[in-house]
Amino acid sequence: MASAAFEEIVEDFAFLDDWEDRYRHVIDMGKAMPPLDDALKVPATKVDGCASQVWLHPTVADDQFRFEGDSDAMIVRGLIAVLAALYNDMPVSGINDIDAHAELGRLGLNDHLSSQRSNGLRAMIERIRSIAVKAT
Repeated sequence: MASAAFEEIVEDFAFLDDWEDRYRHVIDMGKAMPPLDDALKVPATKVDGCASQVWLHPTVADDQFRFEGDSDAMIVRGLIAVLAALYNDMPVSGINDIDAHAELGRLGLNDHLSSQRSNGLRAMIERIRSIAVKAT
């Protein structure tokens, strides 16, 4: 059920044997993301439950879900990039069919994030899922 962009990340991770290399790859993905416009960093786009500052700005057009996001923590920016690869350009009606935990498990993220980062990742996924429910 994952997008082609997410499958590309899975393939990249398959070539990275060491978790430190994978961690650096996630950070690099975050660095490559364009920053979220400061005008969009408002309470309505802020994600509660994250140790760092996180903002997700969703759009739904023609039943296609997209979001852009930002964080003040580089690893979290990378996790936002991973989630964007997983969810962006998917039909909004199918967002809640994606088993994010299983998909992220394919990357080994479930086993290598601190409990605070895992909680923040869950909060971001829940925000995405709730946006999708409201949009359908």
